Amino acid sequence: MFPSLQPSPCAILFVDDEPQACKWFARLFADEFTILTAGGTDEALQKLHAHSLEIAVLVTDYRMPGRDGLALLKAVQREHRHVVRLLATAYAEKDVAVAAINQGRIMQILEKPFDDAQVRQALREALDIYRQRERTHSLIEGRAAAMRETLGFLAHELNTPLATVLGYMEALKDRHRTPPADAAPGVAHIAENRTGDTLAMVEAAERRTLYALSLLSTFVQSARDAYPGTTPASPHAGGLVNALLNEYPFEGDERAWVSCDLAADFLLPPQGDLLYLVLCTLTKNTLLALRESLQPSLRITLEAAASAPDGTAQAAICFTDNGPGIAPDILARLMKEPVTTRAGQGGTGMGLLFCRRVVQSMGGLIEISSEVSRGTRIALLFKPDTHLKRAEP
Repeated sequence: MFPSLQPSPCAILFVDDEPQACKWFARLFADEFTILTAGGTDEALQKLHAHSLEIAVLVTDYRMPGRDGLALLKAVQREHRHVVRLLATAYAEKDVAVAAINQGRIMQILEKPFDDAQVRQALREALDIYRQRERTHSLIEGRAAAMRETLGFLAHELNTPLATVLGYMEALKDRHRTPPADAAPGVAHIAENRTGDTLAMVEAAERRTLYALSLLSTFVQSARDAYPGTTPASPHAGGLVNALLNEYPFEGDERAWVSCDLAADFLLPPQGDLLYLVLCTLTKNTLLALRESLQPSLRITLEAAASAPDGTAQAAICFTDNGPGIAPDILARLMKEPVTTRAGQGGTGMGLLFCRRVVQSMGGLIEISSEVSRGTRIALLFKPDTHLKRAEP
């Protein structure tokens, strides 16, 4: 029966076929470390399988009956790569050391008889390496999860503009007519329902294509910024809003509905470019809601001292509209679960959840206030920090 281990502190597994050596090692170092022992390779592998998330460091003797320490190191290298490995041996032949390093990927060789202070320092360094690896692994996993989520969201957002472009292309193909025999060469014949239809469809397709490209460009840049070792830039909030206004594929007179005040510009946290996807989502949802209004209006403002729910002053990007508003029961659920009133048009309700995840990952939050028939205000709030400074005029 193996002892029950807690996830922290990380345990050290010492392997030696001599029971007295195991007892000595545990008694000597248990004052600082969680020590497990095993009498051979098979028992060590059993404990590693049983406690793979708790064992951080392996210290194994080389000379053991049956499968020796090198065999154990190679097995751990294959099956438990997260474990930091050390080899203890009184037989420090060159070929053993080379094999242990090349095949077992060990961190260090400890020669017997042990120097207690040297071994204690080696164990500390091994645990430091393990914890650093865990932090790096956790960071990479978090970034990978965020990228997967963003990719799914991106696929959803690209579906509408690309489907619209495809529809325009199919319409142009259907309206193409075979030119008469006496027609001038190199001139296409398109049947129009109204004069200018063809040019309008081409221009609309171009706007949606550019918008899709801007979404892809933002995702690629965010993926690059998330790569370990990079130092992403801090974009200006005003720059993102201007990019939105220039690249969003407004339909009809939608662009005339939108006004903005960017005077209180400020720098966003690093990786703020991902907020471009958030701004696009909020704009799309707002414009869809405003189609029910007689005099639709969306105002985008930057506020250097917006009031957060707890009363603190924070920088904010605000979307304020005069649309139909949001019913209280829906508003209470909006940021907690997928809620959509447009399921028939392909809405999933995941857009705002994605927006919240992005903003929270940057240390900010989203505040939504709304009254039925009186419009909605969405504020993206960011803490004033050392990297979040007022932009230069």
